[in-house]
Amino acid sequence: MDLTRRIRDQIMKGRLMFVYRGVVTSENSIPLLMLLEKEMVGSEFGFLGRKRLFMFVLESLQNVSRHSDRNQYSEMSLVVYSKNNGGYTVTTGNVIGTDQIDNLKSRLDKINNLEINDLRNVYRQMLSTAEFSTKGGAGLGLIEMAKTTGNKLDYDFVTVDKDYSYFILSKTVDSVGAGVHDGERSNSFRGKAVRQLERLMADNNVCLIWSGHISPDVGKEVLSLTETKLTEKYTVSNIRKRVFSILVEILDNVAKYSPGREPEEQLGMPVAMIRHENNNFILSTGNLIPNTQVEDLKEKLDTINRYDKAGLKELFLKSLSDQNIGSDSTGNMGLIHMARKSGSKLKYTFESVNDKYSYFILTVKVMSYLD
Repeated sequence: MDLTRRIRDQIMKGRLMFVYRGVVTSENSIPLLMLLEKEMVGSEFGFLGRKRLFMFVLESLQNVSRHSDRNQYSEMSLVVYSKNNGGYTVTTGNVIGTDQIDNLKSRLDKINNLEINDLRNVYRQMLSTAEFSTKGGAGLGLIEMAKTTGNKLDYDFVTVDKDYSYFILSKTVDSVGAGVHDGERSNSFRGKAVRQLERLMADNNVCLIWSGHISPDVGKEVLSLTETKLTEKYTVSNIRKRVFSILVEILDNVAKYSPGREPEEQLGMPVAMIRHENNNFILSTGNLIPNTQVEDLKEKLDTINRYDKAGLKELFLKSLSDQNIGSDSTGNMGLIHMARKSGSKLKYTFESVNDKYSYFILTVKVMSYLD
């Protein structure tokens, strides 16, 4: 519970929306991109703005995928989306050899000192002459990122050890797709906060964080990312199926009690977090809930937690038989399903926000050894 609060506080402080920590591959790049697209539905971003932002994100993901060494540091790659008054900020982090810094810094500084027309000319020249390798052609990806949004790239390098450093690349794009960049920002940008977030996630085995309204489309992409992560970790389908089905229920539970966008934006955004620890998966959510529903939900959770495996099965069947075909409510079947499939108790807490709302935190540990 304390970790969920810490994550929530850091997300609010940095106005973060989504964080993924792990290997970036061609398989998970699409859901990483689609997650941002689904969140932007209904936003003020026009077609051109979205197109430029998505192109920048795609180049960023490909850059991380190409240049992340597949070694003990490959899981440290980070993809961060945040939302602010000026638009959306996309930040990536990945480990590179310290001996690559001078070359990479020189390229970035040259790119940042070029005007947009010069960037286009250099890009065309390099496109016709560059020798392409498995890691792309001579900085073309970086030039493409700057050219797409017509502005500078923010970056920093943070030492990991004597041989490796953490390369952080960041860009804010406004609603028309133009890069938001203060003239002094390239000198003042610091990646320390990003590196601290990566360390917080690493120390607590967190692989994915979402903070925002969990619509059906957003939930679908979170599920897609989780499925990819599960496939990387497990060849046996049992744990994958159980984690997936429980995640469906826990995200539905957040949507069920949502009081709407306005209260959430003012008092506490929903948070979903996935951890992987000792071959078990730990799924946590936090969301605003009307105080009028707290006692009923608490009673349901306490009742479910009193039953063993056999008792939960009977409770589920009884709840199923009590369903009315004309009702939209599924009662407490979703919560019972979480307890049955996880093999653990449902941990929860309610934190009072004001006289109308509380913040509900729910954690479900999915045991890998469960038959």
